[in-house]
Amino acid sequence: MTVIVVAACPVGLRGHLTRWLLEISTGVFVGKVSARVRDLLWIRTIEMVKNGRAIMVYAADNEQGLAFEVHRHEWTPVEIEGLTLMLRPNDGDNPRPTGTSERTAGWSSASRQRRFRGR
Repeated sequence: MTVIVVAACPVGLRGHLTRWLLEISTGVFVGKVSARVRDLLWIRTIEMVKNGRAIMVYAADNEQGLAFEVHRHEWTPVEIEGLTLMLRPNDGDNPRPTGTSERTAGWSSASRQRRFRGR
């Protein structure tokens, strides 16, 4: 079983993938293809995705029973003690857009006023 998920990709790539896989949702392709076809599909996906991103998950002969490939994605696969896990970036790596306020620690101003009135 092979699953390829693409985002922000050209329509031509989606058309190419539908020759080999079923599109079960927008940008999500699923199917059972040989390892050779899977590798060729991944190469073609990387060539055609341009500024978009792609993830491929496929069956593998390992402890988890699957393997990952990613292209231009924030999350990266990392092998830890024989298991492949997806490493997600910290919020510090992706700062918030300008104009958004950070939450401050402590009590809200409304709760402070209620506590003050109660004394």
